[in-house]
Amino acid sequence: MALTLDTYRLLGRSGLRVSPLALGTATFGTEWGWGAERDEARKLFDRYTELGGNFFDTASTYTNGSSERLLGEFARANRDKMVLATKYSTLRQPGDPNSGGTHRKSMLASVEASLRQLNTDYIDLLYVNVWDFRTPVEEILRGLDDLVRQGKVLYVAISSAPAWQVSRMQAIADLRGWSPLVALETEYSLIERTAERDLIPMAREMGLGVVPFSPLGGGVLTGKYSREDQNQAGSVAGETASNRKSLNVALGWVTDRNLAIADAVKEVASELGRTPAQVALAWTLNAPGVTAPIIGARTIAQLEDNLGALQVDLTPSQLARLDEVSAIDLGNPHDLLASDHIRTVTAGDMRIETLG
Repeated sequence: MALTLDTYRLLGRSGLRVSPLALGTATFGTEWGWGAERDEARKLFDRYTELGGNFFDTASTYTNGSSERLLGEFARANRDKMVLATKYSTLRQPGDPNSGGTHRKSMLASVEASLRQLNTDYIDLLYVNVWDFRTPVEEILRGLDDLVRQGKVLYVAISSAPAWQVSRMQAIADLRGWSPLVALETEYSLIERTAERDLIPMAREMGLGVVPFSPLGGGVLTGKYSREDQNQAGSVAGETASNRKSLNVALGWVTDRNLAIADAVKEVASELGRTPAQVALAWTLNAPGVTAPIIGARTIAQLEDNLGALQVDLTPSQLARLDEVSAIDLGNPHDLLASDHIRTVTAGDMRIETLG
């Protein structure tokens, strides 16, 4: 069924309404060598919001702060209509170990910086980003809860963390009456489905809305890579951010498997009269547990193409083909627990339906 940006979805077990596609603003600013200048970024913001979009993803360090500054400038006139999600934990000041990490000092300093850069007095959604394996979870959760109680943050979430740690944090928050996590941001696409092993099932069970990043697999699923590109990889250290294609090749994203998946996406796109990017986004958009994939664009043409995914209606046959070509081994214990043998020894010949 066709969607629109104002077909809002609830984020996790909160009452917060967000658009089914979030606009990533890491492309706002050119400090990283490949983003959009201010005027072009403004066009992206205006086009997304005029169609009903309200969900924006940024971080305190994206494009050295320009992402938040530009987003705050653009959102100022209708701030309360916007859902601004930002992140903390990445290093803000090289040479200062306390300017990064998930601990309370980093958290508070980063939030204050984000409030200044966004020119707002509250953040709608704050992500704990890039798990550091050093800070006690109680310190993180209590710090987040303090920010919510102060009104500086409305909802809290997490990104790039192990499933067992996220579920543990959610249980502690529930038991202590602290603000629960309402969203999980994780990489998820047709070429990166490992989140299906534990992260996405955990999120569905624990009440976190899944917000996938890189739903186009770094651009591989747009069909712009070929097998000839595999022979052009240089060292990652020698690549510059201004050449995203070469960097993705060097990082090992352009593999035979991923190109085969991209070919299947192109076939389905041809059948539907759509672009590969729209088909790949539509698959992620309709995956169980997913609330809102994050799209990133540097031009209006790219944004319009991505938004076209809302109108793509994949048939059961097409979904099955895409699922088959991109399938992953879930591994132990998932494959064992899904086997006929386990179903027999736990339920015999009885037929038991799973609700929800």
